[in-house]
Amino acid sequence: MIPVQRTAAPQATLQLLDRRTVTVRTTGATTAAARAEWRRAATPKARIRELLRGMAHGAERCMYCLDNYGTDIDHFQPIAVAPLRAFDWPNHLLACSRCNSNFKRDEYPCDAAGNCLLVDPSAEDPADHLLLLPSSGQYDALTPKGAATIRVFGLNRPDLVQGRRTAFVMTCAILRDWHAHGSAETAEALRQSPHADVLRSLERLDAAAAGTVLRDLPTAEALARWREVYAAQG
Repeated sequence: MIPVQRTAAPQATLQLLDRRTVTVRTTGATTAAARAEWRRAATPKARIRELLRGMAHGAERCMYCLDNYGTDIDHFQPIAVAPLRAFDWPNHLLACSRCNSNFKRDEYPCDAAGNCLLVDPSAEDPADHLLLLPSSGQYDALTPKGAATIRVFGLNRPDLVQGRRTAFVMTCAILRDWHAHGSAETAEALRQSPHADVLRSLERLDAAAAGTVLRDLPTAEALARWREVYAAQG
């Protein structure tokens, strides 16, 4: 998981969404009312999806796993929990069907004070709560929010762990090639690749940690140069 920059929705879109919220409220503000309104909201959903696609990493990747294509509009706070947020633009993220329907579903864990225990990548930096160990492909939790996020989204499910391990090997190889040849196309391909959290985790390594994780000088030198050129661009 990496940060996502939320796009400001056009005023016309916000007004369209607000009208749908009014309808949900006037028909009872229940989960059933919100779901019924959402099912028939073809134009609002098309507008939301267009905005989310523009925010997504690479080839419209899921904003949670960064591996699969983002097929679903996810309600970060589920309709079952907050019917009146069904059409709230800040409550929408792009997700793959596996993260959304097989794992997260209607889960929305909160602490004793009522604060959400899931990382919203459009509102905070996931790295404050999650530590990716790139060579192993595993996420470790830095906070209770990180632990809940790993569990609810299945971030350590076997296919994702294996995918990150493969991405780590490929990222190191591409970094060395980029460092040797300085190709802008190579750099852009790496930045747009699946499992962008692997590259981001490497960018955050200090020199000592990079030496331990990367295990070879050419890759460490390539990463140091990469950070100088690209990391500041996000």
